[in-house]
Amino acid sequence: MTAMDHRSAGGVGVTLTPALRSPTDRFSVRLRRRPLLVSLLLLVLAVGTALFSLSWGSAVPVAETLAALVGAGTPATDLVVFQIRLPRVLGALLVGICLGVAGAQFQSLTRNPLGSPDIVGFTSGASAGAVFVLLVIGEQAMAVSTGAIGFGLATAVIMYLLSWRRGVNGVRLVLVGVAVSAMLESVTAYLLIQADIYESQAAHVWLVGSLAATKWDQVWLLVGVIVLLVPAAVMLSRPLDQLSLGDEAARSLGLRVERTRLAVLATAVILSGVSVAAVGPIAFVALAAPQLARRLTAGPGVGVIPAAFMGALLLCVADLVARLLPLPGQLPVGVVTGGLGGGYLAWLLWREHRSGRA
Repeated sequence: MTAMDHRSAGGVGVTLTPALRSPTDRFSVRLRRRPLLVSLLLLVLAVGTALFSLSWGSAVPVAETLAALVGAGTPATDLVVFQIRLPRVLGALLVGICLGVAGAQFQSLTRNPLGSPDIVGFTSGASAGAVFVLLVIGEQAMAVSTGAIGFGLATAVIMYLLSWRRGVNGVRLVLVGVAVSAMLESVTAYLLIQADIYESQAAHVWLVGSLAATKWDQVWLLVGVIVLLVPAAVMLSRPLDQLSLGDEAARSLGLRVERTRLAVLATAVILSGVSVAAVGPIAFVALAAPQLARRLTAGPGVGVIPAAFMGALLLCVADLVARLLPLPGQLPVGVVTGGLGGGYLAWLLWREHRSGRA
């Protein structure tokens, strides 16, 4: 297809691939063949892993699980599938999507492969808020979600202000985030020390990150947030590409730099805050998913949709591994992602150092 010049709110651009445009031509979504095929493959693998996880290692056979899913199961089978297994599997898919999108947005915004919510402090802010609500009010899903999102947004505002110096620099934002994260982890530790021992133990288990107690309330909350914010993240992809050229170049193209940056921050913080509220802080998925997806798509930037489906696949696989490991008791999924993510982070730092960028 020949290149087509087109005009949008961000100025004049060149599209080398087909694009889906809004009626006003304010937004466009470029469709490239390889990222599209990779996204479809990742989605199929994630859904396949989720379906496999529904029956593997369960007292309910595969045939009875499938019968329950189509409405032909017994009351006992329906109880296991719909109240225990299905919320957990859907939680893994949906939380993985939230973390993948949030990680892609943070890494694009900071132009740094280490710029993920769990590294730069937003997850710590959401965790501190959720722990405060858990210890003061109790395990009320809406209250915990509100606390996680509220503290996450407050953390984002504080970091934004501390990083401001005639604009927000990506490296400065990451460094400020690491410092704020350490302070917030100290606040969380203080809250746990002051709490009753049983409440503290429950909060400790939640802080590891676990899908075992996922309920339908959390699933519907995640669905609502994804339906509202993932399309917004896709719409923000093109302004983020312009922002990656630098603030001055982006302004010359007509982009409102700080407004775009705030919109990206708000979207990513809410996505990561809701995932923390639902299942606790899951380490390293938001860090690894965008970079792994980028390597598969061989694209110049971090794609939102490939990162979302990669996050879903990673978390589904990690949850399956946590369930099937021959250990006494069942590992929380956060232990698995933390172990695998630590190795990935060490490899990423080594690669950056070898390339001369670290």
